[in-house]
Amino acid sequence: MADEKLPKGGHVAVIGLGRFGGAVAESLLEMGYEVLGVDSDPRIVQDWSDRLTQVAEADSTDEEALRQLGVHEFERVVCGIGTNLETSVLTVLTLTEIGVPEIWAKATSVKHGKILSSVGADHVVFPESEMGERVAHLITGRMLDYIEFDDGFAIAKVRAPRGAAGRTLAELGLRTKWGVTVVGTKRPGEDFVYARPETTVPEGAVLIVAGDTEKVEAYAAEN
Repeated sequence: MADEKLPKGGHVAVIGLGRFGGAVAESLLEMGYEVLGVDSDPRIVQDWSDRLTQVAEADSTDEEALRQLGVHEFERVVCGIGTNLETSVLTVLTLTEIGVPEIWAKATSVKHGKILSSVGADHVVFPESEMGERVAHLITGRMLDYIEFDDGFAIAKVRAPRGAAGRTLAELGLRTKWGVTVVGTKRPGEDFVYARPETTVPEGAVLIVAGDTEKVEAYAAEN
């Protein structure tokens, strides 16, 4: 088990590097994040050793082991364990006990999800309906929601850029600058407003943007 610790901030720890955890880890790397991967299987750890920022073999239910890896210093940790219900629940409980601020956990059933929430998971993900890439975007906080289609087209719900309040969509010129189309705006507690060039962005609004996947991701990353 490695002794080196990764600082918090632009880093995410992913515990359980199976199909789901691995997909999340890879997507986070592609988005420019550094990823600490943790798994109890030495073969999986070896397989990921040259692909992640740091990878370690450890028992994720062992509080001391996670502390030695510096997992308690991460702002966001993903528990991708799903095949072993007991290990999944105990891992989330351990993450809660060491003070991880934001815990994302994979669930294999509604009941499993309820248990994970009850022991401290802030976000429960059902991989049957969530893609690793989509979850990675949500974890980083860049997007409030994200859907990517097979043909490289994506739709995302993002926070309006700084200084957008009170300005029209035409004035913002997001299509010209970023190549994305604003589909609509929405303010908490208010109805969805379909976008028109003269639509004024209200304070605290979110935007629904669509376009080429890379352009949508680039816009979200900078705003």
